[in-house]
Amino acid sequence: MLDFDVIVIGAGHAGCEAALAPARMGLKTAIFTISLDRIGYMSCNPSLGGPAKSHLIKEIDALGGEIGRNIDKTFIQIRVLNTKKGPAVRSLRAQADKPRYTIEMKKTLENTDNLETIQGIVTDLIVENGTVVGVKTKEGVEYYSKAVIVATGTFMRGLIHIGESHFSGGRMGELSSEELPCALEKLGIKLGRFKTGTPARVDERTIDFSKTEEQPGDKSPLRFSVHSSYEELAKRRQISCHLLHTNEMAHEIIRNNKHRSPLYNGTIQGTGPRYCPSVEDKIFKYPEKTQHHLFLEKEGYDTNEIYVSGLSNSLPAEVQYEVMKAIPALENARIMRYAYAIEYDYVDTEELTYSLESKKIKNLYTAGQINGTSGYEEAAAQGIMAGINAARKIQGKDPIILDRADSYIGTLIDDIVSKGTDEPYRMFTARSEYRLILREDNADLRLTKLGYEIGLVEEKEYERVCFKEEKVKEVIEKLKGRYIGSSNPRVNEILMQYNEKPINNGITLFEFLRRPAVTYKDVVYVSELITDFTLENYLEDIEYQIEIQVKYSGYIERSMKSIQKHKNLEDKKIPEDMDYDSLGNIPREAKEKLKKIRPLNIGQASRISGVSPADIQVLLISLKMRGKN
Repeated sequence: MLDFDVIVIGAGHAGCEAALAPARMGLKTAIFTISLDRIGYMSCNPSLGGPAKSHLIKEIDALGGEIGRNIDKTFIQIRVLNTKKGPAVRSLRAQADKPRYTIEMKKTLENTDNLETIQGIVTDLIVENGTVVGVKTKEGVEYYSKAVIVATGTFMRGLIHIGESHFSGGRMGELSSEELPCALEKLGIKLGRFKTGTPARVDERTIDFSKTEEQPGDKSPLRFSVHSSYEELAKRRQISCHLLHTNEMAHEIIRNNKHRSPLYNGTIQGTGPRYCPSVEDKIFKYPEKTQHHLFLEKEGYDTNEIYVSGLSNSLPAEVQYEVMKAIPALENARIMRYAYAIEYDYVDTEELTYSLESKKIKNLYTAGQINGTSGYEEAAAQGIMAGINAARKIQGKDPIILDRADSYIGTLIDDIVSKGTDEPYRMFTARSEYRLILREDNADLRLTKLGYEIGLVEEKEYERVCFKEEKVKEVIEKLKGRYIGSSNPRVNEILMQYNEKPINNGITLFEFLRRPAVTYKDVVYVSELITDFTLENYLEDIEYQIEIQVKYSGYIERSMKSIQKHKNLEDKKIPEDMDYDSLGNIPREAKEKLKKIRPLNIGQASRISGVSPADIQVLLISLKMRGKN
């Protein structure tokens, strides 16, 4: 009764994916949480997506994960960001109905075969001969398993700060996990300390929205998951968010209370996120700025709570009110939940392998903020990979290690394991050198086959993606082989419509589609006058994929050449028993890094901080000599 294949500790965004993956792969799984009412809870902002983060969601969806489906069920606003930029950085962002998001995720977990949800605080790991075999709970119950995944978010020794007030909590109103981090330390696992925070929530009825700039969602139906129906999503009533700004008066209040901010008076020791800073950080680190953006985001259809994005802080409650009163639109705002900062323990990523398994304790995996990352999407990405790899190890199969050239998930895990992190890690498109290939629009083409092979994607979806891939290639080849000229009146008709220069000489339909404003539907319209040649209309995502691959073909070809060079290094495997101490021409610091991280291949070794190109050459020579012996 109390035996499982996989046990997951924590039911946040990492834990949910970590539990669903092995359960859907047929393994008996249990997920433990301090509160069953907070499954998949959004502790901070009520939104998902944005640059690189939406890419992660689409990749998780392509692998068979849940986060994309759940946000599609529950968003109250959705839109595309960076529409004036190239496809590599375009991204979906959705604002969630926060309570409903939790309800729907809870419903999914509770109705998944092979998965049990259990309320309880895990206090210890049961370890035998260096292998985890189960967990102990505060209730005194022991549960046994073949693998354990720890996805505790900010709960390990969580300490909440509001001005001079400090108290334990995993997040506001919830217990922290005090015993589990001690248990990890006893096992020799190195922990660090990070900090994050969240802004106040205010009563919608007390905001003067006439002093804000409305930002509505997109009217055309959009989705994160290929499993969601555009027809159903188009019926969704969307709620606008609103833009406003801080001002000098608010900044002066914060400056005058610097000594009362735990972040600046020495109370908080943990490192905070550089790319999602508190308002104190913004003002003290960027004194030349006279204002900062704030966004008012409603937390659901059936609540008056408004999330004040951009105003995260740890100031005393009365100071938070003073700051609000200084900002137009918020002069009379009533705070429903105060802003706070929270410190928590995380596992040093030197402790991890690329499969997210612990190097010290076999069959123990970690995922999410416990690995030093920040963000729901980053957590979910690690969760699904930890779940997959725990399941595959039990099944006697090799782990899935995604390459950074194939996915943002691979980039994320490669970064935290190879490079480590001294601050909460957040994903950006700029972190990937292959971002033109790793777009939102082709996540299904890149990863669905793998999801199908793992056992998380149904055959019908795999066949859909195969059809899409086949048609895109087929149409592009047809476009390359057919010439058109000015004798076709529709060619210059379309070019003039877009204020582009008419053609005088013949060009291929491929070259015609490369024109910035020309669409695939324009090409179909032109092709109707070509004898013995037909182009079909396809679903929008197929036509969009054709357009992107044609318009950016030059850049894509260059990126593919770069990827091939990268793959050549990734293909040079480093034996698990590599004796780095025997390599005489590598400095001690580099040897220590290589021994701690133990890269699987030369590509990973080359990205380790402190390992130089000269060190890589020594490694290559050693591998070559080893191959001759």
